[in-house]
Amino acid sequence: MRSLLDKLRKLEKIAELGGGKEKIEKQHKAGKLTARERIEILLDPGSFVELDKFVVHQCHNFGMEKTKIYGDGVVTGYGTIKGRQVYIFSHDFTTFGGSLSGAFAKKVCKIMDLAVQNGAPVIGLNDSGGARIQEGVVSLAGYADIFLRNTLASGVVPQISVIMGPTAGGAVYSPAVTDFTIMVQDTSFMFITGPDVIKSVTGEEIDKESLGGAKVHTEKTQVAHFAADNDAEALLKAVELLSFIPQNNMEIPPDLPTSDPADRRDESIYDLIPTDVNKPYDMKNLIAKIVDDEAFFEVQENYAKNMVVGFAHFGGKSVGIVADQPKFFAGALDYKAAIKAARFVRFCDAFNIPIITLEDQPGYMPGVDQEHNGVIVHGAKLLYAYAEATVPKITIVVRKAYGGAYDVLGSKHLRADINLAYPTAEIAVMGPDGAVNILKRRELQASKNPDALKAKLVAEYRDQFANPFIAASLGYIDEIIDPADTRLKIIASINLLKNKRQTLPPKKHGNIPL
Repeated sequence: MRSLLDKLRKLEKIAELGGGKEKIEKQHKAGKLTARERIEILLDPGSFVELDKFVVHQCHNFGMEKTKIYGDGVVTGYGTIKGRQVYIFSHDFTTFGGSLSGAFAKKVCKIMDLAVQNGAPVIGLNDSGGARIQEGVVSLAGYADIFLRNTLASGVVPQISVIMGPTAGGAVYSPAVTDFTIMVQDTSFMFITGPDVIKSVTGEEIDKESLGGAKVHTEKTQVAHFAADNDAEALLKAVELLSFIPQNNMEIPPDLPTSDPADRRDESIYDLIPTDVNKPYDMKNLIAKIVDDEAFFEVQENYAKNMVVGFAHFGGKSVGIVADQPKFFAGALDYKAAIKAARFVRFCDAFNIPIITLEDQPGYMPGVDQEHNGVIVHGAKLLYAYAEATVPKITIVVRKAYGGAYDVLGSKHLRADINLAYPTAEIAVMGPDGAVNILKRRELQASKNPDALKAKLVAEYRDQFANPFIAASLGYIDEIIDPADTRLKIIASINLLKNKRQTLPPKKHGNIPL
């Protein structure tokens, strides 16, 4: 027995070296951690249990039968993060460049199946050169097997991808299907075809960073939700993200104890919201004043900055926040903001996270660019997401709620549960200035003093229509609140709705306008 145990320990040490010391040193020189070093940072100390440690590929082409390395390019297993179970696979770039083989894919599929069967998040640490060319269609089949599991697991268990090196070709589609993607600046890349192929086919010259680096995917493509400066920071961001999310779609998120009083009032909000509806302010300042301990975990911070989405806690309860940002484009809703918010709302709904909407919305962004980029269909995604969501939905109209954007952003008509408004709220088809230009065009044209007349008419329109009282009289606004009471009103609403049960009509699935 002892001799067999000695042999086992020797083989384990060999397996843990992956592609060998030289390859590990090369990985470190590139500013990257190894597959196992990453797992050590991510998981609770001593909690990792590795599976399939001695798996090797079964390829006999191109001399591959002469080169077999334990683990075959991916480390898989399970462990805990802050005591909560997770399943994990970590690409090992030191072994065949982290390329995917049939054996590699089977290891990943086993972990994903276990995650779904046991109702726990699955985290993928990606650092791969793509399909292993020597295996041909077997490698392609392995990717498809993973894609299927990503799709079936979607909305059942949280899926997080951390991109920590090259992720090219078919390898990019798995992260694209997962719920959240985290990238590392300068060392991680995502693209279907690399710079060399693009140059040979189209003649375009571009480097890897400009083609598919973290900056590109967090600012332009919205493929990635977060960017980190290094491997360790990316992993810790995943840890923080998980603190807001339940284990699966049958559970609620974990509570986070706080000493921040639930009945805390904050009269400094009075000075935060300008009375001039055209004057910008930073919505994040309002969010900080009302959430637990001023802690807001923003998602996709650098994409569509006119829309703010992210996680926070109210009275220890996890929530998702969707908020207009008057600091950028007056907070107008464009096609990018609609896509960003719609995907976030659908995630929250899938995993039982209440949605808090803070609205200061002048309406949809006008322009040829917006129309030609599909603001209609993308805007429809957002209304679809809100209408479909059955989690508790609480909406506060902070200042403006004009036009169709009023309907879309968590209105009572899309089954929001609690709709509140500040006294500063203006709820109308459009702003007073625009409305007067249309309704009183002839009077203004005939007036000897059109500026004075317009100022008078705008004031009359604002008094008559652009306020929360008409909407409140119709039951569209449940309560007009003192802004200083925002926090306590939200917490009271969350507690009121904690046992909410709402279902959708029986159907296979809806047909969201993708």
